[in-house]
Amino acid sequence: MSAPSAIPFYDIPDDELSEEQLRQKYAPVCIGPTWRKKPDGSWDLPEYTLGWEIAGWCAEFLHGPDGQGRWQFTPEQLRFVLWWYALNERGEFIYSSGVMQRLKGHGKDPLAAVLCLVELVGPSRFDHWELDKKTGAKRPVGKRNPAAWVQIAAVNQSQTRNTATLFPSIMSDHFKATYDVRSGAEITYAMGSRVRLEAVTSSFRALEGGRSSFILLNETHHWVAGNNGTQMYDTIVNNATKMDGRYLAITNAYLPGEDSVAERWREAYDKTVEGKLVDVGMMYDSLEAPAHAPMDPKVLPVILDMVRGDSKWLKIESIMKSILNATIAVSRSRRMWLNQIVAEEDALYSQAQWDPLEQPESELAAGDEIVLGFDGGKSDDATALVAIRVRDTCVFPLGIWEKPDGPQGDGWEIDREMVDSVVHETFRLYDVKGFYADVALWESYISEWEKAYGDGLAVKSAGFSAIGWDMRQSLKKITFAHERLMRTIFDQKLSHNGNKTLRRHVLNARRRSNNYGISFGKESRESPRKVDAYAAMLLAFECLHDLNARGKTVKKKTGRGYFL
Repeated sequence: MSAPSAIPFYDIPDDELSEEQLRQKYAPVCIGPTWRKKPDGSWDLPEYTLGWEIAGWCAEFLHGPDGQGRWQFTPEQLRFVLWWYALNERGEFIYSSGVMQRLKGHGKDPLAAVLCLVELVGPSRFDHWELDKKTGAKRPVGKRNPAAWVQIAAVNQSQTRNTATLFPSIMSDHFKATYDVRSGAEITYAMGSRVRLEAVTSSFRALEGGRSSFILLNETHHWVAGNNGTQMYDTIVNNATKMDGRYLAITNAYLPGEDSVAERWREAYDKTVEGKLVDVGMMYDSLEAPAHAPMDPKVLPVILDMVRGDSKWLKIESIMKSILNATIAVSRSRRMWLNQIVAEEDALYSQAQWDPLEQPESELAAGDEIVLGFDGGKSDDATALVAIRVRDTCVFPLGIWEKPDGPQGDGWEIDREMVDSVVHETFRLYDVKGFYADVALWESYISEWEKAYGDGLAVKSAGFSAIGWDMRQSLKKITFAHERLMRTIFDQKLSHNGNKTLRRHVLNARRRSNNYGISFGKESRESPRKVDAYAAMLLAFECLHDLNARGKTVKKKTGRGYFL
């Protein structure tokens, strides 16, 4: 996507532009092979694919979404199917996993239902090559998977029903008779019960050991740790890998910072495009409004028409009413109807503000001058030790400890001795100029750290302790410190090493206004979305600020010895 300044007509007011010019100015962001074109403007289609045969099979055996006529893919859907079933010269699938991200109501579920039936008894696997008598070119021929075990996975039953309830209307009598189909409430059998299609929900332990050949992951923007969605995803991937199976996710735009499965996929895709991750055969396909798209009622109809793609059944007038409803958050409307990945209104930072600050090649070297920030928990809250390198203000999390998800987190408490060892190892490896630690729950340890290292610090916390920094004491003090950090991030004068856990905590932080300015907090008091690493970074940054303002040169004395 070009920068806004390079977009045609960017400096001209929208009301002075024609519809065609608006389409150029707000052209959607197209991700994935479905949207690739050749130099001559025609669609770039795979050389080898089972998709053409599958399209013919669907027309013969399946009805349309309303139960009438023959199934027919829209051009956009057909291009997606052609690429999803694309093969290399050895007859192997190019993609083993995939994501289709579209706006709400796009028709993801009907397409997913059709693909599930294709995987159940259709020509979904490569069989042999066949030569075209006219051109001499070879084309692949598909076959039915004799060991098909198709699953529709979601974090609750209502989501699986979105897809499963479509089967009765789509399956024709010809389909049922040809493949001996018997439909039940939760499982559909075919071919004399030798193959099956079932709906599963987030009991990830019950899924262990499955022999899935194809799994549809429904609404993965809702798959988070709190509903066992991330654990279920891990189980599904393991099951599919054992049987050389494939899995496809359908999703709306996710909420950044939730660490949902949809968010993980997008991050992995972005890293793969950047060359930071090995391409493991993931197909990511999305059609999104650009970041600079306005919520102007005069322009929105043009933007919505482009973002809906082939889903012309979506009524723009109805969507406009939802978007303009003042009771619905603008960020939610952007995610639902513009398919944009945007944070909630009270989020402190967006991905677009945090991610460009990443310096993945940066590493701490022994002897580097650093300052430290520490925020400690006991059981539910996370514990974090964060360093900032003095010479370039680069952030390095040295340890972030969180309660494990699921049953393994029952009764969990932080290993204080481990944290204590990391602190001592940090002082051994690096030249620590200052250390600010929130005293809550960790008073005795902070007292010991102060005895061991306090005299050697170039900057000390104001008050009774060289290290202790009580975040509960002064709202004014913490607010001013927080606003300094915010301004530094907004001005892009801080960098970080790309730590994913820190990123999640940063994106989880919410804006909290008070009489002194803007502070921060969790989404709610009982929210599982942690911000403790962000708090530790704030303390480290305030320590760096004080070091620059009033730090002094000190001669460090020899301290205690520690064995890890």
